[in-house]
Amino acid sequence: MSIALDRRSAVASDSSTVAMAAAFVFLWSTGFIGAKYGVPYAGAFTLLTLRFLLAAAILLPILAISRAPWPRSWADTGHIAVAGLLLNVGCLGSCFYAISLGLPGGIVAVIGGLQPLLTGVLAGTFLGEKVSARQWLGLSLGFAGIVMVLSDKLSLGNAPAHAVVAAFLGLAGITLATLYQKRFCANVPLRGGAVIQLAAASALTLPIAVYGEGFAVHWSPQLVLTLVWLAIALSIGALMLLWALVKRGAAAKVSSLFYLTPPTTAVMAWLLFDERFGAVALAGMAVVVAGVALATREQPAAASTAS
Repeated sequence: MSIALDRRSAVASDSSTVAMAAAFVFLWSTGFIGAKYGVPYAGAFTLLTLRFLLAAAILLPILAISRAPWPRSWADTGHIAVAGLLLNVGCLGSCFYAISLGLPGGIVAVIGGLQPLLTGVLAGTFLGEKVSARQWLGLSLGFAGIVMVLSDKLSLGNAPAHAVVAAFLGLAGITLATLYQKRFCANVPLRGGAVIQLAAASALTLPIAVYGEGFAVHWSPQLVLTLVWLAIALSIGALMLLWALVKRGAAAKVSSLFYLTPPTTAVMAWLLFDERFGAVALAGMAVVVAGVALATREQPAAASTAS
């Protein structure tokens, strides 16, 4: 009876994890679409600052009404703030800046596609996680699939060299954020931690937006809707799902989900903007899915010898 209950519990847990992963991939993928809608109306750091402040303003009353817990110590508060700065400023800020300099999104996506591989390399050193040969194959297949999906968009255009540097800083930001969150923030409450991360990110991006971009905003219904979506779906929904998945699973396995975002975004762009992709891109999507399946599939449990 106990074994049967354990199996049912494991199946339910696996199902909820799959549902969370699917929701995360969808929401994270919409961020690229949202950026395309929002960037014409505000500078990169201005848009990010407004997004962070709006998300924090939405979360604060929810926390007050639900009496959600906050981090229990200043050390936990500091750790969650560092993880938020690495992700929201190190990753998002750097990538938005690279795109604002003219670096095509395809290049930014391919550089970001190195994140699961880099996380796999560093997970052993920082977290003591062992990445199996099957997972390495899956991570490598996923990156190869990303290159195939974006193969017709791989051009530097007229972007300066430091735009590429910014894209690699974004790669470092998301990788270190994932590892740092897994190691130091495993027991930090998600909702309270999210507000701290948003506040820390806003404190850093606001001066850049004011002094670097003049905090200029061309308000329009499209910008308002974009900000609301980015704040609720991305800064609250997607990031809390990401941290919950990191808490549940190995960092390298969770990071492999990022391989699914470029193909998902490509499908969204096709539906919304009629952007076309050819046979190589379609084959690349299949390769990505196969790679993620390999990287995230659980090892078969050893057969029990008990009667």
